[in-house]
Amino acid sequence: MNNFNNPAEISQCMVDGCNKKAKLSIGKMLLLGIFAGMFIGFGAYGFTLITSGAGTGFEATFAKFIGASVFPVGLMLVVLCGAELFTGNNLMTLSVLKKEITVGAMLRNWGVVWVANLIGAVLLAFLMSKSGLYNEAMTAKAIGIAEAKVAIPLVAVIIRAIFCNILVVLAVWMAAGSRDIIGKIFAIWFPIMLFVLSGFEHSVANMFYLPMGLFVGANITWAQIFINNILPVTLGNIIGGAAIIPFVYYFCYLKKS
Repeated sequence: MNNFNNPAEISQCMVDGCNKKAKLSIGKMLLLGIFAGMFIGFGAYGFTLITSGAGTGFEATFAKFIGASVFPVGLMLVVLCGAELFTGNNLMTLSVLKKEITVGAMLRNWGVVWVANLIGAVLLAFLMSKSGLYNEAMTAKAIGIAEAKVAIPLVAVIIRAIFCNILVVLAVWMAAGSRDIIGKIFAIWFPIMLFVLSGFEHSVANMFYLPMGLFVGANITWAQIFINNILPVTLGNIIGGAAIIPFVYYFCYLKKS
């Protein structure tokens, strides 16, 4: 027996999983969403830790690669341990297209999970800011990340967010294709490492990065955090993860001829 699912089998597996997500209670969505926000925050913390001591040139590029290699632990925790992540849940449009859940049920999940991810990520950032773990180099790195993210032009940030969630939902997609834990880990690692290394924008990761920078002294405001970054990034993530990938795969693998 093969230890992986083919694309058609993955498609149906994703629909079944999305149907279950739509039926979760608000309480479970909140708790699992808070966990997901914290899990992604742990990956973001690891990235900051590794890249904070790098210099310039090749050293900085190599440090970014190592940091990007650590970041995927966040999605591994979400997928393998069980949590509700807004960007991954964008795949729920598959179930809507198959008419197995309603648009209202999907939006209910997205709204609750997005807020819960925000709570988890900001809570982790606040606790980290009080932990004493952010030395001078890490503080400077956290501030630099936050200030750079709020300065990205609107069109550019949306494009980066589209590319980001294409890779994130494909990581979730490939993980569903594997029937063993090692296969799932590798399926998650490559696309997530690539999106971080490429500098793409992930709304939930930024729910950690931006408040973290603010808490340790970045010259930004909560208004800038949401208006300049998190809200447009959320829109871009939806385009990439809820429209482009699900619509194509629905047409190719799930739509009845």
